Amino acid sequence: MEDVLLTAPDAAEVRLVARGVVTAVTSETGLTPLQELLIPAMFLSMTGHPVELAELTPIGAAEYASGLARRNRIFRERVVQTMLLAALVVRPLPESVANRLREYADALGVDDDMITVAREYAEGAVDLAAVDFDRNGYLGGMAAPRLDALHTVGLDTSWGAVDNDPVLAGRWAQLWELPVGTLGRGVADFYRDRGFVTPGKPGSAPPLLAQHDWVHVLAGYGTTLENEIEVFAFMARANDDPRAFSLLAMVISLFETGYLRAGAGLFEADAGHLSTTGMAGRLGDAMRRGALTQGSHDFLDLDWFSLAERPITVIRNEIGLVPKAATAISAGSVGPWQPGGITPYQLNSAKSAAATEGRDYLPWQPDPTRD
Repeated sequence: MEDVLLTAPDAAEVRLVARGVVTAVTSETGLTPLQELLIPAMFLSMTGHPVELAELTPIGAAEYASGLARRNRIFRERVVQTMLLAALVVRPLPESVANRLREYADALGVDDDMITVAREYAEGAVDLAAVDFDRNGYLGGMAAPRLDALHTVGLDTSWGAVDNDPVLAGRWAQLWELPVGTLGRGVADFYRDRGFVTPGKPGSAPPLLAQHDWVHVLAGYGTTLENEIEVFAFMARANDDPRAFSLLAMVISLFETGYLRAGAGLFEADAGHLSTTGMAGRLGDAMRRGALTQGSHDFLDLDWFSLAERPITVIRNEIGLVPKAATAISAGSVGPWQPGGITPYQLNSAKSAAATEGRDYLPWQPDPTRD
């Protein structure tokens, strides 16, 4: 199409997009309180234009698709994902909403695996939905590049654990030898301060999940469950592959609705965390920061060890990582070494790990220079 529109949406188009999102995800009883917070927060963070829900009139799927006809597939895929995100925070999800998601996606010429998951949620088939998460093309495959990035062999699933790999464990141990200020040393401190076990040792997290720990340090997010939502929102939006949205859908299903009982090889359901005060804006800001990075970043398939010796500030500058919005910070978004950026359980784990290893416990200390 010669007249594809590639400029940022203006206020009028943002209003049009929001009309379709709200129409698609509104149930017979209206939007939920969380949806009423989340939808405006996402649009403001991602577009810079505010939307007033009360002013948005319903719009049919055909008219909606016509209004977005000049937009390319990537834009339309992101619109459908915005619909999905606004729908997946609801439990129980009405079948009428799941049906409209499919209707609007079809009108926009978009197919997303998470539409099928939403349908299964609506039908109460949560176990089947969990299987579909595992089968998802982004999360399910074990291609050679992913194994290379993880520096291990023998995994049969993406989220498989590796608890007896001395070479892998040694690679992680070498991070301690790096200077303070480098990304690798930051990750080593991050693990020590929380009592986390590095991949390759018994009781460690899956190597693929450990990939996202580097993002905590790079992007400046702590390790509460609210922070986990921010990290996965950031990662999903920094990746141009639309399948990466399944990462965000997964953590919402774990930490808001509880649709999934477990995920990512380690996480267990703990619902209600997106509903906490300020989290709608924090999620929107994390998505904004991911979207504004330069290029496309598949952080789970990245060989982080190739960057370990480099200063964190340099890497942030190279990918164009923008600061958090003041509103997200005031709402409680903190880094790994800021007050509130670590849980009491993790502090106790760090003390226990030090005792087990026969070394002195180094207390966790707030350190804004690392955030």
